[in-house]
Amino acid sequence: MTKELTFHINNMAYTITADEELEQELCKYLDINKNNETKALLLAYLKLTQEYRTFKKEVEDIANKLAGV
Repeated sequence: MTKELTFHINNMAYTITADEELEQELCKYLDINKNNETKALLLAYLKLTQEYRTFKKEVEDIANKLAGV
């Protein structure tokens, strides 16, 4: 099920449509109930990017181990 989420960044509203899973990921680092500054948005991006890079490395390591079997 999708719903609209509104983020306030530098006193401007940005509304997106997201499913529940995406909502949880986005709200992990950004508060939808208050105004966020640009640096909070950048920090959230950097944290999610780091999570992705760690996950990607783990998947590559597993794939390499499986290829060697």
